[in-house]
Amino acid sequence: MLAAVLSATIVGLEALPVSVEVDVGPGLPTFAIVGLPDPAVQEARERVRSAIRNSHYEVPPRRTIVNLAPGDRRKEGPALDLPIALAVLIATGQLAQHAVTGHLAVGELGLDGSVRTVPGVLAVAQAAQALHARGLLVPEANALEAAAGEEVPVYAIPTLRAAVQHLQGTHPIQTTEGAVLDPPPEDAAPDDLAEVRGQGAARRALEIAGAGGHNLLLIGPPGVGKTMLARRLPTILPRLSGAEAVEVTKIYSVAGLLPAWQGLITRRPFRAPHHAASAPAIVGGGSSARPGEITLAHHGVLFLDELPEFRHDVLEGLRQPMEDGIVVVARAAGTVRFPARFSLIAAMNPCPCGYRGDGRRDCTCTPGRLQHYLARLSGPLLDRIDLHVEVPRPPTDELLSGNPGEPSSAVRERVTVARMRATTRAAACQAVGLPLRGPQRWGPVSAEALAFMRAAADRLVLAARATERVLRVARTIADLEGAEAVAVHHLAEALRYRVLDRWAPPAP
Repeated sequence: MLAAVLSATIVGLEALPVSVEVDVGPGLPTFAIVGLPDPAVQEARERVRSAIRNSHYEVPPRRTIVNLAPGDRRKEGPALDLPIALAVLIATGQLAQHAVTGHLAVGELGLDGSVRTVPGVLAVAQAAQALHARGLLVPEANALEAAAGEEVPVYAIPTLRAAVQHLQGTHPIQTTEGAVLDPPPEDAAPDDLAEVRGQGAARRALEIAGAGGHNLLLIGPPGVGKTMLARRLPTILPRLSGAEAVEVTKIYSVAGLLPAWQGLITRRPFRAPHHAASAPAIVGGGSSARPGEITLAHHGVLFLDELPEFRHDVLEGLRQPMEDGIVVVARAAGTVRFPARFSLIAAMNPCPCGYRGDGRRDCTCTPGRLQHYLARLSGPLLDRIDLHVEVPRPPTDELLSGNPGEPSSAVRERVTVARMRATTRAAACQAVGLPLRGPQRWGPVSAEALAFMRAAADRLVLAARATERVLRVARTIADLEGAEAVAVHHLAEALRYRVLDRWAPPAP
């Protein structure tokens, strides 16, 4: 007898529909799975047989063939266990085909028949919506995540037997309500900008970076608060919108990093990989094209501490995603595109020993060693970092003072208003058919400001990309101020945040 159950497998960040076909016929008692299964899918044979038997159903000693269509795409992971088991029960006459038709099922089976959590369920739910499925059968621990789509009924399945009884109508399972996007409570925030003492210039640069989505490089000796500042950037960014929360949750679900029983992620991501991480770990890739740290930081912050210590191929691999907001991973089996629209905040010491220009400790670096250290950062990479800011050692009196700084909530309000101004300007450009690149993005610029920018670009020998970045930062400063046109003082402040353009190491 032939049976078919609809399921899905993850390819990149999307779910590929899979038709699980089972044929049970006469012959030696074998159980074969075809259709490019990986080892985890092949092992489903033993899990499915034990789960069916321990759920008090019959596993007939007959020839069983499982086909996973389409047969030209590789199927990975144990998420196909549940649909395979349901198809076997249909093929052996223990469940009616019409009861399952139109439903999509995913889930790993335990030997006792329990249904365990699997990654990528939110992507599967989106695929079910596109297929107009009647219902989605998922593990209990994935139900809140799957219900974020709110268009397909989601049924939380605890066991294989419960799934069969639900489909037969003897013990129906209630649908899971969709997740509500409530902002996280303020008192639950792990960090707040009010904890930062002094560092006025760095705090200002952090606010500008948040308002314009700019990349930021903090340069200073050890222990001055660079990491502390970086960890507080997510707290001044606007709240995740509903669409952004779904995107972030989908990424973490596919990566297997979404905790069980969790719905939508409501906080902006903050990723801080170690400098020893490989290029596939940062950029994405590997044998099965998995999302990297830059994708896990989508709509959030990627923090690279000790920037010059990262491998050359890792740093150069960041250039295209920083420009385009996506990363393309090409493999022989196909090409996968991962979103990577993140804010980069990096930190580095001013020299290998860390104390160049400190004023309290002498620098022990030779000119040649210093030049080699700074040469680890290529010009094209630095051009893509909008703000380079020196973070000096704060006075002891400021550190010991009991006066808190401005809280993150106050800064977030200004950042949100500035982003709304930028969004309104972009919408106005689109309404009249103007491109969102070049002068249209910067808005009006006064004649005096243009003359000032020409002189500064010639004096500092700024590349075309660096010149554009300065104008973008000046536009953000104007938005924070509420000014319609970019003025000279906006450009002057933006140029102050280009430390490395005028900071050359001494000749060896």
